[in-house]
Amino acid sequence: MATSTERHTMDAMKAHRLGELREFLMSRRARISPAEAGLPDGGARRRTPGLRREEVAVLAGVGVSWYQWLEQGRDITVSPQVLDSVGRVLRLSSAERRHLYVLAGLNPPAPEVDPDDRNMCAGLRRLIDAWMPYPAHIMDGYWNVVMYNDAAAAVLGMRPDIVQNCLIAYFTDPIYRARSSGWEEIAPQVVAQFRAACSECPDDEGFQAVVAAAKEASAEFTDLWERRDIAPGGQIRKEMEHPLVGRLVVESTQLRVPARPDLVIVMHTPVPDAATDTAAKLAWLASSEGRRGSMYPVAG
Repeated sequence: MATSTERHTMDAMKAHRLGELREFLMSRRARISPAEAGLPDGGARRRTPGLRREEVAVLAGVGVSWYQWLEQGRDITVSPQVLDSVGRVLRLSSAERRHLYVLAGLNPPAPEVDPDDRNMCAGLRRLIDAWMPYPAHIMDGYWNVVMYNDAAAAVLGMRPDIVQNCLIAYFTDPIYRARSSGWEEIAPQVVAQFRAACSECPDDEGFQAVVAAAKEASAEFTDLWERRDIAPGGQIRKEMEHPLVGRLVVESTQLRVPARPDLVIVMHTPVPDAATDTAAKLAWLASSEGRRGSMYPVAG
């Protein structure tokens, strides 16, 4: 049972959240003109820019008093459907819609990609190319390969003629498996991380298709999948034996860009180790001499 101090703290936090809700709705309402909402502008009778509260209520299909209470920050019951209607009228972006849910005390919907952010791939390509001479690649939510840099091709064996899904390739690509010194130890972590990604969208047919394909391709994957282990996407230490430079030790880190929740950036960073000198070896592989000696062509 909460103490009086804890109750006071919770009440203060709720008051702050509802105050933020009031200010947020007022600011979003003020930026939408009547013309943008398909309404007459009201001429000289309209003292302030933006929509009136009653106009938002009518356009959203909710009661005028209810919307007034919502914008006043009163502690009232709200539903996702009603918030979505208000968000549609106020033309909220995906991030703003999630913010509205949080301020209203509801679990926010899954992140979506706003249309204006779909052209980020050119910038992300520059990001992973700038990570050279270290390997980096980008996956979609299903771990399908979107793009990779030259070091990922030279070190990890990424190339056009294999299955372009990082989960399936992990279990089926003979080149990567031959180079990975701790393949058996890392495999459970890889599967647990993919199951965690699946758990966010349990009914998504795309995830189901990848799992079905992985089961068909690998009995080892099937055994690990049936363990039902869950692990967040984070950092994995990888040790590899490259045919040209020998032992490499890197940390594979998954990164996300909030504006593109459908993508995962995977950056490989050399682990400082005088015995392996991974950073110097990766730099040599990216050099002209290293490229000439590569066993496999570098993907363009």
